[in-house]
Amino acid sequence: MKTIDISSLPVMEKQQWLQHAIAPRPICFASTIDKQGNVNLSPFSFFNLFSSNPPIVIFSPARRGRDNTTKHTLENVLEVPECVINIVDYAMVQQTSLSSCEFPKGINEFGKAGFTEQPSTRVQPPMVKEAKIKLECKVNEVKSLGENGGAGQLVIAEVLCMHVDESILGDDGKIDQQKLELVARLGGDWYCKVDHTNLFKVPKPNTQLGIGVDQLPDSIRNSNILTGNHLGMLGNVHAMPDIDASFSDDRVKNIFQYYSVSPAEMETELHKYAAELLNTGNIEKAWQVLLCN
Repeated sequence: MKTIDISSLPVMEKQQWLQHAIAPRPICFASTIDKQGNVNLSPFSFFNLFSSNPPIVIFSPARRGRDNTTKHTLENVLEVPECVINIVDYAMVQQTSLSSCEFPKGINEFGKAGFTEQPSTRVQPPMVKEAKIKLECKVNEVKSLGENGGAGQLVIAEVLCMHVDESILGDDGKIDQQKLELVARLGGDWYCKVDHTNLFKVPKPNTQLGIGVDQLPDSIRNSNILTGNHLGMLGNVHAMPDIDASFSDDRVKNIFQYYSVSPAEMETELHKYAAELLNTGNIEKAWQVLLCN
């Protein structure tokens, strides 16, 4: 294990290590305006949701690490404390990247990146028409984390209203995560895309506590086959399952038939089968396979 003393590194090297490790990061595509009415559009990957009541998002147009200058977005929200946060999906990621070029102040990145200005309903900065989700926000506070290059400048914004394209809604009228191909920033030039090929669900206990990995039988907890993810799934049941007398499975029967003379090998084969079931989310059946032993 390599240990890195972050505090001793130059600012750009700190940024490199941290941005590769703390990822993926959602992208805030912020449109702002200055007192003269000049529009700015710029992406920031230091961004997230921090409260739902009140609805607060925070993004950080940090001071530039190489020369300690500030960004036009930061200057704008200090002058006009409003912004629109346009959510970036895969269809617009290349244009979004183009808008991050450091164009001179007064240059409108909407035109440079080929986006369309759309009037907002509650704030002065325009929305990106092409974005499927737009958040109109008022800026409650700008909190500086320092005056040196690389220091974050937290723009604490309250969401006043959302605009959501109906094409990404499911049958329940809510956002369908599989229809919105969100993109996120990694380190360097790397991005990632969220789509049906990499989405998965993790069931969480709502009203009942999971028994925990520490309550699993020793043979399961110390398995050489089952991974930490597998153990987490098994420990997420609210009570130790009972053996189902009616449970019948041809593969289990074959395992008992071929490995009956070797209990250790039998346990290994049962754990392999349980792991396959857990990989498909079939926790109940996996438990019954493990309890057979």
